[in-house]
Amino acid sequence: MPRATAADAAETARSILTAATAHFAEHGYASTSVDDIAKAADVTRGAVYHHYASKPRLFEAVASGLQLHVADAVESAAAGSDPSAALRAGSHAFLDTITEARTARILLVDAPAVLSWSTWRRMDDEGSAAHLRDALRAIGVQPELTVATAAALSGAMNELALWISERPSDASSRRQAHDALDALLDAVAPR
Repeated sequence: MPRATAADAAETARSILTAATAHFAEHGYASTSVDDIAKAADVTRGAVYHHYASKPRLFEAVASGLQLHVADAVESAAAGSDPSAALRAGSHAFLDTITEARTARILLVDAPAVLSWSTWRRMDDEGSAAHLRDALRAIGVQPELTVATAAALSGAMNELALWISERPSDASSRRQAHDALDALLDAVAPR
């Protein structure tokens, strides 16, 4: 049997990752099997293990990709704005992006338990939380308070995201969450 090219292997890995993201988002980590993912990706179970070694490693790759997606949305929303507007735009982009159907369940519900709290914190710390700390520095938050302020805002935004996710079809809840976020941001960076 001929060996797959690097491009074929990369495409197989992407296909597995896409199928895994969909299954983890819809069914949760515990209710998703490697067989389900392999079938959805139209590959063998062995191919899943070849590319990702284990179900937890595959989940970590999914979570890492979604963390990058959120961080990119934050960075994109904040680009080109003055520091205060960038903080606000990035924070609202975080809230909107993390509450996308696939993202909230994977990143906020399953990831802290599946990956461990410390791994989840490290992933967040390298992604959108890094942008948040940079934004707080840019608006002049006292250096000794930057990390604590970022932790407080990040925790509040994660809780707001979970609150929105529990009410997926309630537009007023999303609006209220954004209003609450603005009130918190006003305390840090008055308009």
